[in-house]
Amino acid sequence: MTKKNIIIIGAAGRDFHNFNTYYRGNENYNVVAFTATQIPDIDGRQYPAELAGELYPAGIPIYSQEQLPQLIKALQVEECVFSYSDVHYETVMGVGAIVNAAGADFSLLGPTKTQLKSNKPVISVTAVRTGAGKSQTSRKVIETLMNKGLNVIAIRHPMPYGDLNAQRVQRFASVDDLQKHHCTIEEMEEYEPHVARGNVIYAGVDYADILAAAEKDPNGCDVILWDGGNNDFSFYEPDLSITVLDPHRPGHELKYYPGEIALRTADVAIINKVDSATQDAIATVEHNVQAVNPTATIIKADSTITVENPDLIKGKKVLVVEDGPTLTHGEMLIGAGSVAAERYGAAEIVDPHPFAVGKIVETFEKYPHVKNILPAMGYGDEQLKDLETTINNTDCDAVIIGTPIDLSRIISINKPCTRVHYDLEEVTTPDLDAVLEDFIVAHKLSGNKALTNN
Repeated sequence: MTKKNIIIIGAAGRDFHNFNTYYRGNENYNVVAFTATQIPDIDGRQYPAELAGELYPAGIPIYSQEQLPQLIKALQVEECVFSYSDVHYETVMGVGAIVNAAGADFSLLGPTKTQLKSNKPVISVTAVRTGAGKSQTSRKVIETLMNKGLNVIAIRHPMPYGDLNAQRVQRFASVDDLQKHHCTIEEMEEYEPHVARGNVIYAGVDYADILAAAEKDPNGCDVILWDGGNNDFSFYEPDLSITVLDPHRPGHELKYYPGEIALRTADVAIINKVDSATQDAIATVEHNVQAVNPTATIIKADSTITVENPDLIKGKKVLVVEDGPTLTHGEMLIGAGSVAAERYGAAEIVDPHPFAVGKIVETFEKYPHVKNILPAMGYGDEQLKDLETTINNTDCDAVIIGTPIDLSRIISINKPCTRVHYDLEEVTTPDLDAVLEDFIVAHKLSGNKALTNN
């Protein structure tokens, strides 16, 4: 039987997982290439033979998505599989049109073919858009379970931007592990808040191997928490699925792939940031939840912020630095740092555009909706250096760091800076504590030991 030639279209995450779980040992298919987008400098690399398996002794090349039409014809591709997330439906079908016009079929893999089953109870935390508040929700879930005496191991949606072999299975239990694994800013923003609170988090490339390691973690494991990235659905079959929605972008929950899947499959829908959104926007989001998932439990929550040194904000000219992906492909116009600048009385938010250099200039050109805020881009050393130079060039009195990590620990900032912290605080009932208590009872979990036969 002739194998079907496949290209997997991705962004160094879901694409590798789809390959590993469905195509790697599948004799019916021949994956001839990955294409990459969103992540700088990922194309031109190779998915290594050690990860690709015995059917791919030479590994699999990774190309830029811009080359897709030419690749389809040159490699005699019959089908392209769309495998990245946080993408508007128009963009998804635009790629589909390119694929069809080049002569290939266009497809998307769903949860049934790609979700792995754990022998531990699994809670998934996902979101309908990047920057909705998934990370603070994950932290709240973990803290609640840990306070009940349970060992929770978090597994994070992939961000493998370096040596893919070395990143096959990564375990983070301390801040030192971030340096050990040569993490980018984007990775540190997700991992550091976990290890700082005393829990272990895994990530990497091969999520079957990662799951096996997490289930046998030396710290013990009662519950697996899937800390989802972008707005992707879980890599693991969840026993409790929580999806976070953002009323600052009302309607996006029904316009982005695969965010709507996360919403439609949620047991719990958390409408976050109700303290800073309009009532009309909150009502729109709530209506949309009820329309497509009427059985979901709806929880409304504030995204509460605290500032380490408010005196550096009041009456000052400030530069606001926010989480990069939230501003860029997440399309947010503000973040926690912007909210802090307004609430704590900044005299002016300084526009960083005139002071930008190198890769930061390219970021502003690619994402023109980003105005008076600096996205903390740091996928590589060059981008990190350009971020540092841009901050230090900016004519301001102080810097507000709205990222989940302390940037001043990673780069040298030549002016006073203060961090903004943000947490989830439910304002309606039932709250997460009640939901998690039901989960504990259902899975017969108690103290530091799981009582199930799993």
